[in-house]
Amino acid sequence: MNVDNEVKMLVEEIQRLGTKGADGQIKVAFGVLFQDDRCANIFEALVGTLRAAKKRKLINFEGELLLQGIHDKVDIVLLGE
Repeated sequence: MNVDNEVKMLVEEIQRLGTKGADGQIKVAFGVLFQDDRCANIFEALVGTLRAAKKRKLINFEGELLLQGIHDKVDIVLLGE
């Protein structure tokens, strides 16, 4: 699967699992995304896909790398669709 397609699917999953905040942006906690069964089946390397989407400025999150457990409560913010 190519990176562009995975990033597109990631945006769709963030829309599905996330909630719209008062600022109108959709957010989802990394732990929710990481532990979702559908995401686990779609993304072989979720962290790599997140980094690619951040590099394309489609999402934003604090830090460079998210790790399960330590960063479960870090919000991933959808910047574009």
